[in-house]
Amino acid sequence: MRHRPRRFFLLAAALCLLAAPGLAQDGGLTVELNKMEPAESGGCNAFFLFRNATDNSFEGFEMSLAVLDGAGVIDRLLSIDAAPLPLARTTLKLFEIPELACTDISEILLHDLTSCRPQNGAEMDCFPLLTLRSKADTALVK
Repeated sequence: MRHRPRRFFLLAAALCLLAAPGLAQDGGLTVELNKMEPAESGGCNAFFLFRNATDNSFEGFEMSLAVLDGAGVIDRLLSIDAAPLPLARTTLKLFEIPELACTDISEILLHDLTSCRPQNGAEMDCFPLLTLRSKADTALVK
């Protein structure tokens, strides 16, 4: 009987070691609205940082964004293609929001992920992997 607690501890430690790679595989994917500035065309340039801490490079990553005006009313839907997103890298992407001043945008809502496809893989649901952040005055939300 003296060896059972020790066996239980060793079994528990072995299970933790086996589970650890699965937990470490996926550090998530952070999408950050880093800054917004007026575009020469009169619209708004939105600078996004994509931090890929997952165990996959993504060859497909498309987002459908709802842009809300100063009153919180949806002004438009934008589809943006952020691919490719390389493994273990931070990528900068610039997207123009046409015909809408930055000061007239109160919030950007991630409405849908129309594509999330790992390199050499099938489409997958990436919502659970995503963390959204904003350093701009405009909120970025799910």
